[in-house]
Amino acid sequence: MTVKERKKPAAPRRVLLWTLLAGLVFGLIGLGLPLDVAMRAGRTVVNQHPASSNIVIVKIDDESLRRIGNWPWPRSAQAKLVDELSRLGARQIIYDVMFTFRGDPAGDAAFADALRRSGRVTLGVKVSPTGKTQLPLPDFAAHAKIADVFLSYDFDTRVHEMNYSSTIGAQVVPALATSIAGWKIFPSGHYPIDYSVDPRTFATVSAADLINHKISAAQISGKVALIGTTTDSIGDQFILPRHGRMGGVYIHAIAAENLMKGIPTDFGWIPAYLLAALASAFAMTRRHAVGQNLVLLACAIVLFAIPIQLERDLLFFDISPGWFVLAVIAWHLNWKRLRQRSTVNEVSGLPNLVALRADASARDRPLVVARLRNYAEIVSALPTDAERHFVEQVTSRLCVGASTRKLFHGDEGVFAWFAENDIPLGHHLEALHALFRSPIKVRGSQYDVMISFGVDIGSGRAASNRLGSALVAADEAEAEGLKWKYHDPARLADASWKLSLLSQLDDAIEKGEVWVAYQPKLELASGLIVGVEALARWTHPDKGPISPAEFIGAAEQHDRIERLTDFIMDEAVSAVAHAARQGRPLGLAVNLSARLLNDQQLPRRVSDCLARHGFPANQLTLELTETAALAGSGQDIEMLGRLRDLGVKISIDDYGTGLSTLDYLKKVPAAEIKIDQSFIKSMRDHRSDRVMVQSTIALAHSLGRIVVAEGVEDRDTLDQLTSMGCDIAQGFIIGRATSLRSIIKRMNVDKGLRVA
Repeated sequence: MTVKERKKPAAPRRVLLWTLLAGLVFGLIGLGLPLDVAMRAGRTVVNQHPASSNIVIVKIDDESLRRIGNWPWPRSAQAKLVDELSRLGARQIIYDVMFTFRGDPAGDAAFADALRRSGRVTLGVKVSPTGKTQLPLPDFAAHAKIADVFLSYDFDTRVHEMNYSSTIGAQVVPALATSIAGWKIFPSGHYPIDYSVDPRTFATVSAADLINHKISAAQISGKVALIGTTTDSIGDQFILPRHGRMGGVYIHAIAAENLMKGIPTDFGWIPAYLLAALASAFAMTRRHAVGQNLVLLACAIVLFAIPIQLERDLLFFDISPGWFVLAVIAWHLNWKRLRQRSTVNEVSGLPNLVALRADASARDRPLVVARLRNYAEIVSALPTDAERHFVEQVTSRLCVGASTRKLFHGDEGVFAWFAENDIPLGHHLEALHALFRSPIKVRGSQYDVMISFGVDIGSGRAASNRLGSALVAADEAEAEGLKWKYHDPARLADASWKLSLLSQLDDAIEKGEVWVAYQPKLELASGLIVGVEALARWTHPDKGPISPAEFIGAAEQHDRIERLTDFIMDEAVSAVAHAARQGRPLGLAVNLSARLLNDQQLPRRVSDCLARHGFPANQLTLELTETAALAGSGQDIEMLGRLRDLGVKISIDDYGTGLSTLDYLKKVPAAEIKIDQSFIKSMRDHRSDRVMVQSTIALAHSLGRIVVAEGVEDRDTLDQLTSMGCDIAQGFIIGRATSLRSIIKRMNVDKGLRVA
């Protein structure tokens, strides 16, 4: 037995080891979470069952709002609700509603008395993960229990887990579902929610019917009365699997049903992973492919089926890491069949480009590619089964002067060969191109062929790289009206630069090559320069200035914009804060990428930056493009609201390029609208743009927003904007982007800080 033969058995073990390691990483970082969530939602369909009769949901619905009044209701109405539920014999009265603010004194007193008389009411508190706590008023808490109503949604905006309890100081507070279930001990931790309980089967009554004594004792007596909102007009709506948007009260009720049934236990992904590992190891001991695949398939089916039964007993585990291991092993065991692609073109019988890539015999000879630009068009017009005859005529012309030439035939009219050393290549390609000036005849019809040639010289690179270079050269020859063209090696350096741009950007920030330019902003009413916009600039030591569109766009596309934004904001805030301390106060605008609206740490970083440099929050404006804002979700608007709550102003940049509606503009917490420069630059010559600008200014002012016009390049446009009532302008006539020192120097010279 040779050394090589002794090493063979180690290969399967090595593959299994690396696969298990990859599966471990897959599970640890939660890559399969979306699949597991979808699978769990599917299993709830199979296990769906009605709710028990222990809970009755008291709906604060649209009908109740119509009959009792807009929300929040008077506390006197809440007192009547508690009294009526107590009279009807409710075992518990639990509110999925907050009572954190004072109302009418008489109504508050009535509600407190009702709580005292009942002695069975639980009020909601909210304990967020940040530690922020909302408690009911002391007058109410003195006569009621409390339970945490906070719901935490996951990556798909759905609630997948529920806490057993929370803590407020040293006090352990049960979650609402724990309280509904009647648990006396409140453990820590969380549990998965089993949504197989059909929310439509909960007993429900209208709050208005209760207050008006239209509900019988049989509907309430001995049950837990859970009071919560079920209408969109109040909010507190969540996505429930299979049922869409419903009130959060249903999630609490479903979770309580789980706890009444038993203790939900989540075993995570480890069991499925271990089972898949054992099945994979066993499969790799089988000799035949059928046996291997049967073992893996059986394990996959088991992983699919077992959770359906176990979840009926509130036992949960995730299967995606196990499936991942099975899939990788299955792929490995079948890779020879999966990769068995013919190295011969089916139409011509010539070796194809797969064969070319594997050919290492001509690494130092020029590689020529002939691309037939209208190949697909010709083939579509050919008679049935005539493509092979057409290709044979093409190949016979390509082999003129080199009868022993080995041609490779790719798809879509690509032919390639390694040039012979004894042929002057330039003259030869000119001659071949001339041959194709004559049409090709197929079964009595003539077809004109459009052909171009590309050449990669013998560079010693891999055949696949050289093939790509020759194809690019052929495309460039066609685009430039040439018959043939060499591949330019300088393109490789440019491609390398683009591929390494982001890593170089990180180094450029460290080395100070990235800097901030400032464009002044003019207040039209006073003629004063009142602020600046911070703009990122990159001066490369070899390539000189790099276009902001190039490096900012790349940073956004590859999720690297956070560091660049933080750097620009810190530099700009520091500089403008220093200017303010020198007696030159200015507002500051910084562009904000829409990708950062999903960054939950963004408000903290902005706040820290402002505090670090002692810069007032109301002097900072964060600009977000209108198109990005319109593409945002409710979470994006919530993030903008959090930034606004810091005191920072929000601006909609490039306004007019998206599809804003009046309703949307009312929802977006923006203090400023920035009209896109394309409208400003053309409003002198186009009445429609002028009307659009004027109407936008009027609309923004009616909503209490400030209007900024960008791209102002001449005095006539500036005067027009002033007469329209525009608030602020920026553009070349006011000042180009430059250093803050230059702007301050100009302000000192102008004294009045006015535009030139």
